[in-house]
Amino acid sequence: MGDWLKSCRPKRKHWWHASLRPSLAGLTTGTVHAATNFELVLDLRESVLSAHTSAGSKLSASLDGQSAADIAEAVNEFLADVGVHAGNAAESDSYGADRFVGYSADRANSIGQALAAVDSVMAEFRSGIKEETSPIQLWPHHFDLSMLWLPGEKIDGQDPDNEEYADKQMNFGFTFGDEGIPDPYFYVTAYPLPDGFPGIELPTGAEWHTEGFTGAVLRYKNLIASNDPHGYLLDLWAGLLSGGREHMLARHAAS
Repeated sequence: MGDWLKSCRPKRKHWWHASLRPSLAGLTTGTVHAATNFELVLDLRESVLSAHTSAGSKLSASLDGQSAADIAEAVNEFLADVGVHAGNAAESDSYGADRFVGYSADRANSIGQALAAVDSVMAEFRSGIKEETSPIQLWPHHFDLSMLWLPGEKIDGQDPDNEEYADKQMNFGFTFGDEGIPDPYFYVTAYPLPDGFPGIELPTGAEWHTEGFTGAVLRYKNLIASNDPHGYLLDLWAGLLSGGREHMLARHAAS
């Protein structure tokens, strides 16, 4: 899905054109404007990847027991048939032919519910931020849901046209785990990392992580063990955002 977005959409800063968005069923590309407009939806409730076009054509590819290559081939053929050319999208056989015979529809549904819950709290947090923020987006390569805070200041010595390195930013995210932290967890990072940022006091259950990346980490199991998970998460994010404003922005440092 991400490869089709990169192939069909004009590039946006911070690769916002290549990410997925939460939807009622799971995840979506949103409308993609091409020779025939289309949308791809990863339906985690029904365990299908579906495709729809503005002309009314539809595809439904089951996720259960399929390989990534099988599903990619079905999508590629469907879009080719309606006149959408792959461009830079990878060939289906590059996605891997392993069949996931242990696929769990119940687990997929639980993942979808977790993403929807995090998206809801993140949208509430985002609504109160006065500076620019990114869309709330799911990154296909790592399957983490995240949002950038962009206060508008540039980093001295960086090419201002290369926003990846020039924009001051904080990343608020959630992932289902990785090699460094196998448990589902929330993370908050800052770039460039200011001296005082890792010293911000965190509430019980959250911690500063320094192996592989430096950032505040809250394991999902610690969040749901709190008396008020919704309020806890909002307060954690708000405190770190306030610390980011204090330690990262020149106008705050000058005052």
